[in-house]
Amino acid sequence: MGLFAWGLLLGWVTALLLSGVIAYIAYGRYERLQRRARQAERLAELGTLTGGLAHEIKNPLSTVQLNLQLLREDLDPHHPGYGRLVSRLNTVQKEVSRLRDILEDFMRYAGKLELDRKRIDLGNLLEELVDFYSPQAQVHRVQLRLRKPDRPLVAPVDERLLKQALLNLMINAVQAMPEGGGEVLLSAANHDGRAVLEVTDTARGMPPEALARIFQAYYSTKPGGTGLGLAIAKRVADEHGGHISATSEQGKGSMFRIELPL
Repeated sequence: MGLFAWGLLLGWVTALLLSGVIAYIAYGRYERLQRRARQAERLAELGTLTGGLAHEIKNPLSTVQLNLQLLREDLDPHHPGYGRLVSRLNTVQKEVSRLRDILEDFMRYAGKLELDRKRIDLGNLLEELVDFYSPQAQVHRVQLRLRKPDRPLVAPVDERLLKQALLNLMINAVQAMPEGGGEVLLSAANHDGRAVLEVTDTARGMPPEALARIFQAYYSTKPGGTGLGLAIAKRVADEHGGHISATSEQGKGSMFRIELPL
């Protein structure tokens, strides 16, 4: 066989192998996309089912709460066991209210998010949040401070959802403060063409093992916490095509950072 024939044969074999490799890669990618599509469908169906279940549970809880109030009104204040009965009813009412709060947080977390994007000045949004939450922060002896950007920082966001995410971070920061209070700083800036929103506190800080899990649903280090506030904040950031992260140092405080595309 001549040199020319050998060249043709080698070229044909190389082309065949290359086509096989390309086909294998393409098939693998197709399979991965199919798995992701099936998983997305299952998650969407699960979200619908769990949201409906939560709604069905919430309605009987409202009935229970109403009847507990009516039962309390029917009690005779002169009965020897009146104080004990009222105390027990108060305990049940508090637990029912807590279950309602857990369900509402779950429905916000598991429900479908449909963004209503509008071009919003993020500096003004933070200013509104500080004005809104300052009275509650002062009760805990926490001072809220704001660092607005030098010029308008406008981004296409869902104002309601982003405010909820940032408010969750603020509540988390205030609740983490020691009894002596502290400071929470909100800031907004443009970093390399992305909006960066930061919530920095002077609280106790977190150990590395807690920092690695804080955005997981139902993980909480606070007594009575639902463990969904930070998970909701993460989902809101993700739905906006952004990212949320946190850094912390024990004894000095924590900083939560939301990056959003402009």
